[in-house]
Amino acid sequence: MNKGYTIRIKGQLVSLDKPLVMGILNCTPDSFFTGSRMQSEREIAERANEIIAQGGDMIDVGACSTRPGGAVVSEAEERDRLRHCLAIVRREHPDAIVSVDTFRPSVARMCVEEFGADMINDVAEGEEPGMFETVAALRVPYVLMSVQPTLRESILMFARKTQILFQMGVSDVILDPGFGFGKTLDDNYAIFSELEKFHELALPLLVGISRKSMIYRLLDITPEQALNGTTALHAAALLKGADILRVHDVREAVETCRIMQKIREGCVK
Repeated sequence: MNKGYTIRIKGQLVSLDKPLVMGILNCTPDSFFTGSRMQSEREIAERANEIIAQGGDMIDVGACSTRPGGAVVSEAEERDRLRHCLAIVRREHPDAIVSVDTFRPSVARMCVEEFGADMINDVAEGEEPGMFETVAALRVPYVLMSVQPTLRESILMFARKTQILFQMGVSDVILDPGFGFGKTLDDNYAIFSELEKFHELALPLLVGISRKSMIYRLLDITPEQALNGTTALHAAALLKGADILRVHDVREAVETCRIMQKIREGCVK
């Protein structure tokens, strides 16, 4: 499924003809998957190195856990965590593509202006006042995530808000269906079953399902036991046209992408 999508990063066009893998680096003490919690300098450096060594295309840095029932840290705390983390990531991999997972416009601006963050990954549908204006001024790709419970409502929201973004001059918008956000388990699978319909909006699609509750609750296991289910859904998402996978387990996702890409190549011969 060659859709011809590109995103502009560091002044260059990055092709999405082959799916990209975004590795998660959470500099938090309370992310839902304990294996993703990195706080010390050594832990952050090792995780950044691991993502790149295992073939990850991007590092997604987050400092404010969005797990259900989790406490939202203050803006000052989020800034401090990100300054600590991004300084280490940039020291270890100055040329890496770095995405920042935040819903706060001022935090997004700080990350881009002080550390050269390349992408803003917003889990709040751009509802925080000033986010769209900030992204337009920063001129970086923007991940718009849905917290809507149905495919129809998600597509309607995406259509409305992407039009606003385009009018403001944001040229690189990536859509994220928001699995696990504002959705029941059944809602998640209903949307996933029709994932390809998001391509009617002609924009790149990011899928973040790694070790989430839609896997471990369905299978009655823990997030730590959800790698097999994650890989199964990653393969299905790629068949349905996912362009970016946001993952905890980078090597496994990269291998899945390579296998699915080979299948695609065989289908078009």
